[in-house]
Amino acid sequence: MQNQKVLLLDSDSNSRAALYKLFEARSCHVYSIASMAEFSNLLPQLNDIDILLGKQNLQDAKINQALRILKQRNLQMRSYVMMDSNEPVELLAMKREGVVDCFEAPYSLPEIVNSILGENLNEENISTNENLDIYQRFAFEDIIGRSPEITKVLEMVERVADSDSNILIMGESGTGKELIARALHHNSERRNQQLVPVNCGAIPNELLESELFGHIKGAFTGAIANRTGRFQLANEGTLFLDEIGDMPMTLQVKLLRVLQDQVVEPVGSHQVEKVDVRLVAATNVNLEKQVEDKKFREDLYYRLNVIPIRMPALRERTSDIPILAQHFLNKFNQKKSRNIQGISPEAMEQLISYPWPGNVRELENLMERLSVIVGEGIIQLSDLPEKYLQETTKTMQAVASDGLLGETGLDFNTVVDEFENKLIMEALEKTGWNRNQAAKLLRLNRTTLVEKIKKKGLKEQIDASL
Repeated sequence: MQNQKVLLLDSDSNSRAALYKLFEARSCHVYSIASMAEFSNLLPQLNDIDILLGKQNLQDAKINQALRILKQRNLQMRSYVMMDSNEPVELLAMKREGVVDCFEAPYSLPEIVNSILGENLNEENISTNENLDIYQRFAFEDIIGRSPEITKVLEMVERVADSDSNILIMGESGTGKELIARALHHNSERRNQQLVPVNCGAIPNELLESELFGHIKGAFTGAIANRTGRFQLANEGTLFLDEIGDMPMTLQVKLLRVLQDQVVEPVGSHQVEKVDVRLVAATNVNLEKQVEDKKFREDLYYRLNVIPIRMPALRERTSDIPILAQHFLNKFNQKKSRNIQGISPEAMEQLISYPWPGNVRELENLMERLSVIVGEGIIQLSDLPEKYLQETTKTMQAVASDGLLGETGLDFNTVVDEFENKLIMEALEKTGWNRNQAAKLLRLNRTTLVEKIKKKGLKEQIDASL
């Protein structure tokens, strides 16, 4: 039952996201939509769908409307319905519309997927279902995603939140490191005290010491009154030092003393103040490399890096892109009074394939732009800025508008072979020549990709590029 094409029609984003993950774990290709409007836009592609799983009551219609359309078009997909009501009349109505089976509330989503695909629950599915409980038990509502990569991070947060050990969060800019710091604080025993954030890269070096430790009146020109530092403000709470790699070496020495002795000395004072602070630091640079280059103190690095947490880049958790995109669209629909109902499968495929150098922050920025420009309906492929389109899509658009045959025609096999070569090389370049990741971008099995590389004689070209 693998490689089935499944269409989810459910206005509940949480259950839709969970089902998406469960079907995807069984090697199904999943389309996820939230309304009848999106369903109508998908009609030309429905001939290829094997399974429809819909919720009885949608926000804009009842599932019966979609079932009638399928019946009128004589489409042969198997239809299943999750029902809020188990009234015999409703059940009978569903059966008349050709529904194979109805699942009554309360739902067990893994059991629904198991029933539809006719398989036994495997460990991966059970794990996915258990992971959903993390979001219910802990303050992770701002962290959007259900991928194994982000779930692994949240499991670590769950294990270490109550510890007072220093934590170093590593990851590229825009991956959500501050959200993890907030989750650590809100699930610790210090949750009733302050979480105090400091961006070490945003404060001039000459002011950062005073910002962290405070100063007394007259300590320097302009110090007209005593000032409480961030360490004192975070007493009995959590201090979050973002971009710790930008801290000057002279200040690193003083920070090390604070971490060792739990005392601070305000600028201009000879009196020390005792503090009880749990420290969480974050960086988007390689601190080990900084240590090697003598730009970061080795002793401070080990003092900070007691418990390391690495935030995955968005390109490493592509299964979360549909969930994140819809989350941001919902946010901007409400904030900007727009009515974007979703993203077409073709446009979503491009977003999933894009490498996202700006990570989640870049995705949020794009969704805001599209919500403003498109305004309502479904975001189509043509709505995406050119930078988010793969070369293959640009080429196909050019073919559609200009044509490639010309007056004399072309050698079909040669053109197709060259096109495949270009696709393979582009996928390898985008993934740093990692064949597993390149195969995922091309929706191929790794063995198929390796065989194509061998058959086409591309190995020498690849080796020359490394």
